[in-house]
Amino acid sequence: MRGPIHLLLIWLGVTSALAFVLFGWDKLLAKRRRRRVPEAALLGCALLGGGAGGLLGMAVFRHKTRKPLFRFLVPLGLCAQAALLVWAALWGAGP
Repeated sequence: MRGPIHLLLIWLGVTSALAFVLFGWDKLLAKRRRRRVPEAALLGCALLGGGAGGLLGMAVFRHKTRKPLFRFLVPLGLCAQAALLVWAALWGAGP
């Protein structure tokens, strides 16, 4: 596995891990009543490749699950990232 799809998989993996950690960190800060991770950072990370980690973080940490913006945008970002991955796999196969 080489080329653009390999780089895309690395990007999605790293940003998903980062999103997962950010959701967990924000939940911990919320419990301790400390200064929080900005919502824009959480959404931005999830939309820029971390959709899987963001969705997993929402489920595992039960965090931001009541916010309509998160309930809509994080799964939408994951779907867009999955579509991009499929497109890259098909485009990368080529003739």
